[in-house]
Amino acid sequence: MLRLLTKKELQEILRSGQLRIAGMIVMVLTIIAILVSASYYQSIQQQHEEASHNERNVWESQDDKNPHSAAHYGTYAFKPKYPLSLIDQGVDKFVGISIFLEAHKRNEAQYMAAADQTGLARFGELTPDFILLFIIPLLIILMGHDSFTREKETGTLKLMKSQGVSLRLVAFAKWLGVFIPITVLTLCVFLVAGVLLGTLGNFGELSWSGLLIMMLVYVGYYAIFTCISLIASSLSKTSGIALVSLLAFWIISCLAIPKAATNIAELEHPYPTKQAFDEAIALDKSQGLDGHDPWSKAAKRLEEETLKAYKVSSLEELPFNYDGYRMQKGEEHEAEIYFKHYHKLKDVHNAQTGIYRKLTSLSPYLPVRFLSMSLAHTDYGTHWHFSDAAENYRIELQKNLNNNFADNSTYGNWAYKADKSLWADIPEFSYSPPELQDVVKQNSLNFAALSGWLIIAFAGLFLSTKRL
Repeated sequence: MLRLLTKKELQEILRSGQLRIAGMIVMVLTIIAILVSASYYQSIQQQHEEASHNERNVWESQDDKNPHSAAHYGTYAFKPKYPLSLIDQGVDKFVGISIFLEAHKRNEAQYMAAADQTGLARFGELTPDFILLFIIPLLIILMGHDSFTREKETGTLKLMKSQGVSLRLVAFAKWLGVFIPITVLTLCVFLVAGVLLGTLGNFGELSWSGLLIMMLVYVGYYAIFTCISLIASSLSKTSGIALVSLLAFWIISCLAIPKAATNIAELEHPYPTKQAFDEAIALDKSQGLDGHDPWSKAAKRLEEETLKAYKVSSLEELPFNYDGYRMQKGEEHEAEIYFKHYHKLKDVHNAQTGIYRKLTSLSPYLPVRFLSMSLAHTDYGTHWHFSDAAENYRIELQKNLNNNFADNSTYGNWAYKADKSLWADIPEFSYSPPELQDVVKQNSLNFAALSGWLIIAFAGLFLSTKRL
């Protein structure tokens, strides 16, 4: 019976010219979006590789010079692209792609792609995540809004009840009738994406497990919308009322609540202004050790402690160049200050994330949005991870340069020059994003919220069917 009822529902959907055309349009748009994104990201990845290679050549091509001068000369850390970013670009266009690494200062990521876009970009872009998150739920609404109202209007629902057909079985068949075509469409989209990503060698290694989990997240998202569409149809007197109710739900859950969540998070836990942030760092720096100022209280205190530790009476008697030693101690002090203040920014970010997680109970869009970005490594968490990795590399870079200055010259010898082979001996910056198991663990609450929505949606469908 279930097979026959499901077959009937599928036949009715496929016979509908409007739904058939709408499904084909969505499929074509999705494939176009994937192909456009693949071309764009392939270009970005090629630029990343060229920039990294060129910057490394520039670094290694420095002439013999004082290592601390090389520290001020600096280098760049470039954030790589990852395969699943083709499906969900997340916040990548808004957070910058490279960080300048120099002595005494932690810099922000710069060269945001969004800064080069025109005002038309505010109207959105045709990307796979836009279609997966917004358009396909609309297609589900179009397919399912009249599932029960059509039966009511034609009188077939009473006929089935009179023949002893279980309405729960009918509801499940209608659910399968809507869900199966959507699942097939989703499988096609992710299959095309997987095949395409597998052929793009410069995209990095594709995580098939991550791709599968992302697909299952979206399938769960569509299962929720399928249930809600049938619930509205079962409770509404006419198809028009059901359609209007479902469109209102789509607007509220996919547009209004995410925007309201952002505003609430910013009001409850605002970030400090750039000016206030820089002033706080400058204040802490002024109260501590400055490697370039040998006359400050902190520098004199370090000098006394060093002489006492090595049991000598003058800096010239130390077994290393005290200038380089003081520079390194200054770097360590400033690094602690930067970690302290950036940790405060992370606390704000985590507090805002807590607000979003509390509001996931109001919209299935929120947990799916965050899960999709996290799995694609295009979320703020991955950007923080990259920023910290670049800062740790900067600290090690400065340590190597300052130690070379301290170990290979005498006190006061600022004319010392390191051999250019030193630049090549310093390892190149390399970054790896969080492992898949770590991403899944960090998003356990989002998975729980999505599972909660699934349970509530199916329970609602069961109860609404009972009322019939």
